[in-house]
Amino acid sequence: MNKNSKVLALKYRPQTFEDLIGQNIVSETIINSIKVDKVPNAYLFTGIRGIGKTTIARIVAKSLNCLNGIQNLCKEKLCENCEAISNSSHIDVLEMDAASKTGVDDVRDLIEFSKYGPTLSKYKIFIIDEVHMLSKQAFNALLKTLEEPPEYLKFIFATTEIKKIPITVVSRCQRFDLSRIKSSELFEFIKKIKDKEGGNANDEALKLIVKISEGSVRDALSLLDRALLSVEKKNELDLNTTQKIFGYFDKSQLINLFNLILEGNENKVIEEYRKIYDQGVDPKVFINDFLEIIYYFKNINSLTLESTNFSLNDDEFKKIKKISDNVNSEILILFWQFAIKTLGELEIVSNQHLSIEMFLLRLIHLKGITPKNDYKDSKVYEKGKNKETDSNILNKIINKETINQIKNVTQEKKIKPGRQIEPKASVETDIESFQQLIEICSTKKEMKLKYELEKNVNLVKFENGRIEISFNDSLDKDFVKNLSAKLLEWTNQRWIISFSKRQGEMSIKDKEQNKKRNLIHDAKSSQLYKEIIDLFSDAELIDVKNKDKTDTTND
Repeated sequence: MNKNSKVLALKYRPQTFEDLIGQNIVSETIINSIKVDKVPNAYLFTGIRGIGKTTIARIVAKSLNCLNGIQNLCKEKLCENCEAISNSSHIDVLEMDAASKTGVDDVRDLIEFSKYGPTLSKYKIFIIDEVHMLSKQAFNALLKTLEEPPEYLKFIFATTEIKKIPITVVSRCQRFDLSRIKSSELFEFIKKIKDKEGGNANDEALKLIVKISEGSVRDALSLLDRALLSVEKKNELDLNTTQKIFGYFDKSQLINLFNLILEGNENKVIEEYRKIYDQGVDPKVFINDFLEIIYYFKNINSLTLESTNFSLNDDEFKKIKKISDNVNSEILILFWQFAIKTLGELEIVSNQHLSIEMFLLRLIHLKGITPKNDYKDSKVYEKGKNKETDSNILNKIINKETINQIKNVTQEKKIKPGRQIEPKASVETDIESFQQLIEICSTKKEMKLKYELEKNVNLVKFENGRIEISFNDSLDKDFVKNLSAKLLEWTNQRWIISFSKRQGEMSIKDKEQNKKRNLIHDAKSSQLYKEIIDLFSDAELIDVKNKDKTDTTND
């Protein structure tokens, strides 16, 4: 294959320790161990994707088997061994993907193959990628050979899930934890690659690519490849274009939105958010970026521009610092809590866009949002009255039971003056208990409602104008709407029906069944039952009824 036709992640894959970025300590340790001939039986490389685990494994294999020795490792003109290892075709260097060969039989074949010495080089080397995918039996089969292999045999393991590898295996390896690549280092690296490829992209676009890659070199090169292919060479790849390509938006928009929330400007908040939404931003990406901005507002005084990993530019950093001077920390913590809750809501709502808008409106209306300078004048903090601290507000809002309740939308509709619908009932009915409600359903021939109340509803709390319930999975989806309408019709007042996470009382039907089981149990303990069973051994007691006290019929 023509090298120029390769994707950037393969084309610029490091071939020597000098080519590696961000793993200097690991490189130096391995080189020194080879120089003094203290090569471990097995290497174990662990870390996130795309930071060089498999690449380092191949470089180690080349370092051990290079015909020129460790002091004169091949760099440009490769020897036969280094060339073959680079192409994954060396007879003494076997690469195995544990994701596809996980069984004990595969490992036994490996061990059997290891009995024969190397053919063309000093060491026979087994490179096992994603080694955590091996089965428990496969690991057990490998243990003895791993601890005392022949002098010519070396193992190199790579994994992203170190915790899934048995400790007995880890303890037999020399472990190296590869770190994420620093943002500044990765930025300089992809900038050089961009120049080599003749790409036309400004620094802000490259910084966004670095941010999205989260310290992974492979991800950064793949994103750069995609970005450069998305624009013609005569056009410069700028930040705005890069944001559109990867579905990200300008952080300054989010900072402006945040400021509008603090000002309490509903219309402008929704207008600003819809501009962001129209750019094709995923709601989850929006919330995660919003959380990131909250973090910066909360901790801006302890951060430097470099520590934000290119998430902010100079102007954005200064703007956040200026706004944060007038925002209390407890408010930001409150924002964080609501943002986390909204992430959960996105999993259950069909229109996530509407959920985000309601989230932003809730932030505006949170009680206690006042700038630091206005605290003494705030009603919430006014001296001599019922004072509440920020932490109290936080606990009150987060723990408020109404957060865990679901109200039917029809209960919240406002009826315009002069157009109020008159209830159908001509005579108001007082309903003072749950049992009375069931009886009225029976009287009014509302058998479906009666059935739902008895079978699928557990009462938590009943008071005038309000019913709090829990329910099972069989509850009709229109139950709340139908019951609300009937209660309005019968009592000439609106009732609030709310759902609670508390279990509540046992349903009417369950109570009846429980009572029936107790009666049958008591009856089976009676002497009469025992006498009947003695006479009719196959008899079965299926029901018990209490005899009417007024019944004078002879037995």
